[in-house]
Amino acid sequence: MKYGLFYLPTYLPDQRDVHTHIHNIVEQVEYADSIGIDYAWMVEHHFVRHGGFLPANYAVLSYLAARTKNIRLGTGATVLPLNDPVRVAEQAATLDQLSDGRLEFGVGRGFIRDEFDAFGVPMKESRERVEEGVDLIMKAWGDTPLEYESSFRPKMPGLNVLPKPRQTPHPPIWNACLMSPESFDWTAKEGHNLLYVAYHVDHPVATERIGWYRDALPKYGRKVEDHEVCCVYHAYFMEDGDDAKLKRIVDGPMSDYAAAGIEAASKPPDPEAYKGYDRREAGQQQLTFERYFPGRVVMGGPEQVEERIRELKRIGITQVSFLVDFGSLAQDEIMKSLRIFGEKILPRVRDI
Repeated sequence: MKYGLFYLPTYLPDQRDVHTHIHNIVEQVEYADSIGIDYAWMVEHHFVRHGGFLPANYAVLSYLAARTKNIRLGTGATVLPLNDPVRVAEQAATLDQLSDGRLEFGVGRGFIRDEFDAFGVPMKESRERVEEGVDLIMKAWGDTPLEYESSFRPKMPGLNVLPKPRQTPHPPIWNACLMSPESFDWTAKEGHNLLYVAYHVDHPVATERIGWYRDALPKYGRKVEDHEVCCVYHAYFMEDGDDAKLKRIVDGPMSDYAAAGIEAASKPPDPEAYKGYDRREAGQQQLTFERYFPGRVVMGGPEQVEERIRELKRIGITQVSFLVDFGSLAQDEIMKSLRIFGEKILPRVRDI
């Protein structure tokens, strides 16, 4: 099993300014690098309290590349419909060069209407923009000049897109899926890895959706064991399994996190392009401790965490990525949790 940190933090300016919060994240990732956590994923969102103070994830990851040695650095995810794929190809390849080949290239459709409206992008085009955009980026990273007839940008008559990535033939590509079966199927068809954020659904639903991807791989002539599944869960680690104490620590921050997510998605996305997304927030509105613990999170003492990780491996997850910085959870609590993971938990779950 591989392990990561995933960043979709909550903007709470009355509690911490952006400078403090960003440098808190840097401290967390530096520590994760020192103990052998494998990945750090950085969200892209705009304008909203739900991750919106990290719109420039390539800039943050470039800074982290200089501050770390081994941890792999992922865009989790680049909201491709909101970005020019040629510019994305340039930025991602630059980050891959700066990090000595540590980039994990994650993309996604996005779902927040205010972002699409602000950038003048119709939500109904999101799926096509992702599929074309990934294809264009892979060709831009190739050895030959880029010849491409795009539906969304000017024709490219033999552009020499520079730089090329350090990794060959290109960095690993991940697609972020949420609840559309078509997205899971396309990810498998193209042979990309799956990036899935599961906190908003109960464990049986997460199991079913991961199954959509794993079951589709052989249909397209691909081996399940050759592909990665990263699943993201809120996480808090303790010395022992004291559920009452855990609730006192995390329940308020989890409520803050859910409130910011509901606020960000208060305008429903395009109903045709995002079928079923109008039901997404219902689960967050019921995000009580009894609802999310233990099946929607990775929390508790060493025995509880080990048991949970073994179950996640059983359903086909190859990387558990921990959302440790959520809501109003204080930096000292986050760092204490990470240290417990590094000292008490990672040694017992590394070889699961």
